[in-house]
Amino acid sequence: MGAPRNLEEVELFLKNMFNDKNIITTKSSALRSLISFMITQTRKNEAKENYKLLGGKSPLVEKTKELIHSLQERLQDHYVTCAMRYTPPFSDEVIQELKKREIKDILLFPLYPQYSTTTTKSSVEDFLENAKKLNLKAKIKIVEKFYDDPLYNKAIITQIKKTLQNKDPKEFDLIFSAHSLPVKIVQKGDPYEKEVKQNIEILQKMLQEEDLAFGDIHLAYQSKLGPVKWLEPSLEEKLKSLKNKKVLIYPISFVLDNSETLYELHMEYAAIAKKLNFQEYSVCNCPNSDEIFIDFLINKIKTL
Repeated sequence: MGAPRNLEEVELFLKNMFNDKNIITTKSSALRSLISFMITQTRKNEAKENYKLLGGKSPLVEKTKELIHSLQERLQDHYVTCAMRYTPPFSDEVIQELKKREIKDILLFPLYPQYSTTTTKSSVEDFLENAKKLNLKAKIKIVEKFYDDPLYNKAIITQIKKTLQNKDPKEFDLIFSAHSLPVKIVQKGDPYEKEVKQNIEILQKMLQEEDLAFGDIHLAYQSKLGPVKWLEPSLEEKLKSLKNKKVLIYPISFVLDNSETLYELHMEYAAIAKKLNFQEYSVCNCPNSDEIFIDFLINKIKTL
């Protein structure tokens, strides 16, 4: 999706995101531009303040660089790069580099575990449209989702174990926090909600096999924006409803830590949990460049 590399890019990020026809689904491009302008002007100052707490940029940028470096080290016969959707490097400049290198086989690997029109479809469409405009002559394969891959889910279980350390899981409730989505998008056939729930079912079975029995396991949603109806329950509502005051949060929509994990979950919701008198509130890291996640990516790349 991309993320601001500095505070000056915050406005660019917001403007491009809300101009995306897969995000703001109105058919009128003029109305979409107006909505994007209004949202950007309303949110940019608050967003900048949030990014200041993260060092003036999104952690996603460095996490992506680290991931590319780790993959390139192990994939000597491949060229590994990234394209971002709403901030540089954009797909058109990446495609120009691919053309210079005369690369004829390309694997697009959108780093979204579950498929959504707002994420995977948007990113793939953007790349393919620019590939056509720039006359890229290459065979392109696409990974559309990977939430059901055993090795990927093993990477998630590993992060849960690391966060839990030697504590008894029975004392904790586990909350899988997913990025929310407007209900109207799901009602149009977007499979995201269904795939998130399927992902949790897979992980529940794996946790049982690992003898990790939590007090209870929940799904909640974060990052709601605007007045329309979004997927529920929100993470705040879920925290308010729990009797157990020890929770472990896993960000199930993300593979790399970003502002939604390191600001929203580690800071914003941690403050809410404190007000609600939680005894323990812990957030798992995303897989990032963990060895098992790298193994999963390489296995996927080499078997396609």
